Amino acid sequence: MELKDKLISSFWGLDNSIEVSDHIHDMRGDAIKVFEQSGFPSKKEEAWKYTSLNKIVNRDYSLESKSDKTIDFSQVKKYFLHDLDSYAIVFIDGVYSAHLSHTTHDGMDICLLSAALTKPKFRAIIENYFNKAANKDSLVSLNTAFAHEGAFVYIPKHKAVEKPIQIVHFSTGHDSAMLLQPRNLIIADENSHVQIIERHQSLNNHPVFTNCVTEIFGERRSYIDYYKVQNDFEQASLIDHTFIKQEANSQCGVHTFSFGGKLIRNNLNFSQNGEQIESTLKGITIIGENQHVDHSTMVHHNAPNCESHQDYKGIFGDQSTGVFNGRIVVDQSAQKTNAFQSNNNILISDRATINTKPQLEIFADDVKCSHGCTVGQLDDDALFYMRTRGIPKKEAQGLLTYAFANNVLESVKIPELKQRINKLIANKLGVNIGFNL
Repeated sequence: MELKDKLISSFWGLDNSIEVSDHIHDMRGDAIKVFEQSGFPSKKEEAWKYTSLNKIVNRDYSLESKSDKTIDFSQVKKYFLHDLDSYAIVFIDGVYSAHLSHTTHDGMDICLLSAALTKPKFRAIIENYFNKAANKDSLVSLNTAFAHEGAFVYIPKHKAVEKPIQIVHFSTGHDSAMLLQPRNLIIADENSHVQIIERHQSLNNHPVFTNCVTEIFGERRSYIDYYKVQNDFEQASLIDHTFIKQEANSQCGVHTFSFGGKLIRNNLNFSQNGEQIESTLKGITIIGENQHVDHSTMVHHNAPNCESHQDYKGIFGDQSTGVFNGRIVVDQSAQKTNAFQSNNNILISDRATINTKPQLEIFADDVKCSHGCTVGQLDDDALFYMRTRGIPKKEAQGLLTYAFANNVLESVKIPELKQRINKLIANKLGVNIGFNL
């Protein structure tokens, strides 16, 4: 049975004993019909022109999460920022792990989405926000149809969360291949402040396909600082959809660090719905072998006097493939918009490929908008200069590559995370770059 048919059949056979509102139940039914009609995206679609899912979807996946799988902290300690005091919401093969998590309902709600769906106090909040930012394409609709487990974060008005939140999804490899579909809902109410670190991590090199959807809502004067760390095994594939809806005077930044996995597709969508909004999108990609990373970004300026800044750096070796498709839309009413987009790439192998397509769609006449992309190799003169100073070629390449990506790292606001990313970059480059890590 093809994966599409298996998913549709599985949906109609789901255990509906979990109490949800009629509104959520009907939404799921409508969503599976969208997926049934559209199926998995193909390269015939412009948005997927450079990314094929054929090798991923032509596999027999286990669709059921088993709740009896447990792991010890010693097995996964290295994947946490264990030197950072934080809240944690942890899942193992799609099932919540209470003994690895640190949640709270003390003045804010950092907990499990499935638990929140069953509580009347959260029902109105969830119905006001759930599936209101996400688009209705086939993969998002597939996730909506199966949406049950994930993180629920609600930060009330005027609340600053004193420590970051780590959201971690582990897959154990106990099944031959697994499809996971986590759904996260994050709400930062008026004048609130939150920092979040998200990670999807296999514990061994088994095939896993994760189709994740995260909806983030930043209300007036809220501040959201979000980080995605993607450094998985070579048989892990991730399709990540993140939708962010911002209201007036809010600030939201998303940093995406893509260092490992078979195929990664990051769909990052911002919608600005008020004045004086700032949106920041930054990313570093370092891959090799036959890895494939695709960043597809969208910033929709709906109101005047707002800013957006995109800065993505890519370093590609071996036979890896990178894709950047960045789109900025400025509505006619969005006068005084300041939008910047940059995608710079280094190919350190003659067999590596990058497809980059920055786009501006401007319908206002009083704006500052710019975009640009570069594709090149390391500067031979700079390499020669460093080698004449006694620096071996490999270390010289590592230092130049680090310098290339450093301006993205400078904006990371969690020191422990910045140190971790430094270590990951050094490991990817295979050198000791001599920084205090």
